[in-house]
Amino acid sequence: MKLFLWVAKVAPVSSMYSFFKIMAHLFYKLDSKRRELTIQNLRNAYPEKSMEEIQTLSKDVYTELSKTVTEILLMFVDRFDIDTAVVNKEEVIKKLETLCQNSPKGIIAMTAHFSNWELLAHFLAKHGLPMLVIGREGNNKLIEEKITTPFRQKYGNDSAYKDNAMLTMVKRLKKGGNVGILIDQKSGHLNSVKVDFFGKKAETTTSIATLKEKLDPLVIPFFIARVENGKYKIIIKEPVEYSGNGDEDKLKKMTEQYNRVMENVIRKYPEQWFWLHNRWRL
Repeated sequence: MKLFLWVAKVAPVSSMYSFFKIMAHLFYKLDSKRRELTIQNLRNAYPEKSMEEIQTLSKDVYTELSKTVTEILLMFVDRFDIDTAVVNKEEVIKKLETLCQNSPKGIIAMTAHFSNWELLAHFLAKHGLPMLVIGREGNNKLIEEKITTPFRQKYGNDSAYKDNAMLTMVKRLKKGGNVGILIDQKSGHLNSVKVDFFGKKAETTTSIATLKEKLDPLVIPFFIARVENGKYKIIIKEPVEYSGNGDEDKLKKMTEQYNRVMENVIRKYPEQWFWLHNRWRL
């Protein structure tokens, strides 16, 4: 990891984009299990597309992921300016100011493993929305402690792992703080429900719905879409409010509503979502 970071400091940026694109395509060819999972996920999500279209899209997914890896490495070594990268920077900052002024019960920033999600977390924290970000602890504790955690906390974000996340999130929101949650990956059977996502049932955490029900924070969907190499557009959706009648299956219906918001954004930029993940437990 240190070698990669050293290379990121000295290598020409264009060379890094090229190198990781080649590596991604090599990975696509050699790792047949992950490639076939990506293709199967896309076929299930887009049954109307031909096999040729699906294969082309699957390769684009790997290409986009290579750009994300490149730019995250450049962010690590301060060679990627997150402010100049966001083409709608001023508009986003104004929206953040308004949201923060009208969220006495805190904000849940809901997002996905979509495009450069690390850049999104950095930008939001730098411009007024520092969060407690929930994620999985890395397998290598040394890398997690020495490299990953300091990077993610650079602009004021805090990290919490899934094992004790609920209590930590409750404490943060009760103080009027903010929480960031990515809910697009498969969840364990505990505190989760099977809800529709791209036309198939996907096990999804009910954490956002539970927190919304108990503490009533604003639930704001945030996404960042790549518009070209090194340039992004941040998408801020309206607060998601449940408007159904009755309490029967309320958490499930709320969670399905969150999935629907994510799906609508992913459908606009399908190559930028992390289709390599076994989201539907195939």
